[in-house]
Amino acid sequence: MTGLSSIPDDVKWRIAAEFSAQLPALYDKAFRSAVGDQYDEMEQEIWIDVARTAFVVAGTLSLPVGTAKDLAETMRTVMVILFGPGFGSETLEISKDGAVIIVRRCPILSQGYESGMDGNRMFRKCMAFTLTGIPLLNKNFSARFVRTMCTGERQCEIKVQKCDPTVPAAAKK
Repeated sequence: MTGLSSIPDDVKWRIAAEFSAQLPALYDKAFRSAVGDQYDEMEQEIWIDVARTAFVVAGTLSLPVGTAKDLAETMRTVMVILFGPGFGSETLEISKDGAVIIVRRCPILSQGYESGMDGNRMFRKCMAFTLTGIPLLNKNFSARFVRTMCTGERQCEIKVQKCDPTVPAAAKK
């Protein structure tokens, strides 16, 4: 018997995730030359919207975002949901107000390299997504990249930390 129900869920999940991970590279390849210098700005807006999707997913699933560790774990969970099971990461709690997301495998980066994209282009996507997503999930926290695979390091390290309340809100933008 053929049909959707005859295909195991894990196979469907893997195929869908691999296809989704290819999309950023395919769009880049198809549109960058036509759009020119505006492509990066336009694409950044897309990845900011993807961060809004992460917020919706986390809310729909009632994922915790109260502490740095909760927030990092929720972000990791959402990344796997959005980018597929090939996304390999872990969370380390470094203090009550800080945690680190360590990424060892990134399907979007892998697919980007396979399609001929350079790491800097890939990093801009991830940066827009992550730096928007963390404060959307909890406005009292921010994220910053310590290491990135896109720039040749062996893993990504994204530090999630509570915002400094002594810094005025206008200075945080």
